[in-house]
Amino acid sequence: MFNLFRRPMPGVTPEKKELLSVLLSFKKEFFALMGFSCVINLLLLIPSIYMLQVFDRVLTGRNPLTLIMLTLIAVAMYVFMGFLEWVRSQMMIRIGNRMDKRLSGRIFAATFGRSLLAGSGNASQPFNDFTNLRQFLTGTGLFAFFDAPWTPIYLIVIFVIHPILGVFSIVSALVLLILAMATELVSRKPLFEAARMSNISTTFASVNFRNAEAIEAMGMLNNVRSHWYPKHEQFLKLQTKASGRAGVIQASSKFFRLTFQSAILGLGAYLAIQQIITPGMMIAASILMGRALSPVDMAIGTWKQFVSARDSYKRLEELIRAFPEREKGMSLPVPKGRLSVSNVVVVPPGSTQQVLRGVNLEAFPGEPIAIIGPSGAGKSTLARTIVGLWPPLMGSVRLDGAETYKWNKEELGQYVGYLPQDIELLNGTIADNIARFGEIQSERVIKAAQAAGIHEIVLQFPKGYDTPIGEGGVILSAGQRQRVALARALYGDPVLIVLDEPNSNLDEAGEIALVNALMQLKSAKKTIFVITHRTLILSVVDKVLLLANGTIQLYGPRDEVLMRLRQAQEQRAS
Repeated sequence: MFNLFRRPMPGVTPEKKELLSVLLSFKKEFFALMGFSCVINLLLLIPSIYMLQVFDRVLTGRNPLTLIMLTLIAVAMYVFMGFLEWVRSQMMIRIGNRMDKRLSGRIFAATFGRSLLAGSGNASQPFNDFTNLRQFLTGTGLFAFFDAPWTPIYLIVIFVIHPILGVFSIVSALVLLILAMATELVSRKPLFEAARMSNISTTFASVNFRNAEAIEAMGMLNNVRSHWYPKHEQFLKLQTKASGRAGVIQASSKFFRLTFQSAILGLGAYLAIQQIITPGMMIAASILMGRALSPVDMAIGTWKQFVSARDSYKRLEELIRAFPEREKGMSLPVPKGRLSVSNVVVVPPGSTQQVLRGVNLEAFPGEPIAIIGPSGAGKSTLARTIVGLWPPLMGSVRLDGAETYKWNKEELGQYVGYLPQDIELLNGTIADNIARFGEIQSERVIKAAQAAGIHEIVLQFPKGYDTPIGEGGVILSAGQRQRVALARALYGDPVLIVLDEPNSNLDEAGEIALVNALMQLKSAKKTIFVITHRTLILSVVDKVLLLANGTIQLYGPRDEVLMRLRQAQEQRAS
């Protein structure tokens, strides 16, 4: 059954198909389901046998007792078949739950990895794909493939009744099979393109809706919609094209199936008139042909679902292959804070441009470094590389000799405090966000909040630290969000602290609190990097690094670098 999904993908060897290996681990369960389907299909012979006996024995013998016994036996078999159907459905529910437990966390991690590198996109697509795949594998759509092997058996029984009826049934099955294959041929490409365009239009909308306030305030809604609608319209055209073609074939399939079922009755009636077969055989052959054609008809009806599940499988396999499971490796000692950046070249994910080129520096505990430079100089890129978010194309970034990008983030994260330029708080309480959504230890949360200068502000909220902040921290001001994010960065006594524009939204009181926090971190011998455009923070640092065009222009003691900058400005002014 899983061969349906084994379409070769460029550059993917069989041993790399992690998703397929997980699905194959459920093959025993699916074989058990096939066993249940086998028994159920055997029991589906009961209606034809019952009708054969009624027409050929009960009606000719006129014996009510025989009719009663046949009916009781048939009803008992139907009850047993219903029980098997219930057991099979329960098995499929459990398989779906186990499949979710095996794969949901893995898909979550891979989706997070893609979002981390890509920055934007439709993060919900992999989860929709997984739901689509799981529902197909544990839903009624799969029964068409389970029941398909029984089509030849039903045809053989019809042949036993009479070869002419058997040949007619085979021709009928072949016609419906050709229609099923035609459905795949005419709808595959437009359905694939429709799914791709749907993903593009949905991603475009979701990304732009994050800027809903700016769009509304500046009257940009119609402009944004005019860019989105052509993508959505293209999706609708492709979907309409695929559905239209499939609809024609489905209508044709229904026409031929009803025609064949009526025709076999007519053919059987002719043979019965000629006394070649009995009336019971005529009815039984009609019922058996209906069962023989049912899997083909079901396959046509669920073909769109199958194609969608196959495309979902392909996208998930590519996602998992592109973002393999992280290797934890051996635990490393608690870092002391010595950071070494050696000949680092960085190309942002999805780009070909070198944003950083040949960066070299060393940082030691208790010697804060300010990173300054014009916009686009590569400051934020350097910050992301230092904390191990982006891998260097060349060179290395090492904390106590270990590369930060390869270090297990679950271990390294507790020793790193990172404040990105774009503040993103999670939907939870203030305490949850400061405690990094781990176990809330009140003393450590309050200590971090006090260091960030937000403790008194938090106490003014009705629920204090238990105040829900909403999605993205919507109830907080920009300055409050920045302070909460700063407290999160300082939580847990980190060794390496990297702050990217930590004072961009702070007022004077907030900036003073930030300077005090940096002084405390300095006295605690922490390794600190601060990206800033403001001069007040420079009074705290020991060294200044000037970046321009992705390279280090100046680096050294603060006073020396600032003096050289002033001299350069005076020369340009003169």
